[in-house]
Amino acid sequence: NMFRGRFEHNIDSKGRVSLPAKYREILSTNYNDRIVITNYDSCLIAYPYEEWIALEENFKDYSIMQSEVEIFMHYFISGATECTLDKLGRILIPPQLRKHAGLEREIMFVGMITRIQIWDKQRWEKKFQEAQNDFDQIKGKELLAKLGF
Repeated sequence: NMFRGRFEHNIDSKGRVSLPAKYREILSTNYNDRIVITNYDSCLIAYPYEEWIALEENFKDYSIMQSEVEIFMHYFISGATECTLDKLGRILIPPQLRKHAGLEREIMFVGMITRIQIWDKQRWEKKFQEAQNDFDQIKGKELLAKLGF
């Protein structure tokens, strides 16, 4: 079971937002009810707890003397916050993460197979438009062919 589709939800002033029912179902069936959220680009990215631990495992053997590893740690790992779904299926997104992604009212959950992106709705619409425009340029490229398109 993978995270797919996109869903519009409202976030309240305290930073609480309901996780889409489809995503909650995937979490409770395949994972536990914890997710880890961190900064990503101009949005947030959420991993099921187990997927996040696997990501950290991959990184623990890298030397922070490598500048790109240190940058990744500073930006991606340091922002990571563990969130547990409450009884209503909501998560609480901390203020610094909401600020990073510009989350105020209308937000979009975007399924990315093993993870979920969380966008401010207006930022998402702009990003989606860019992706739509760029899609023509990637059609017929090797990667898509390898994926079976």
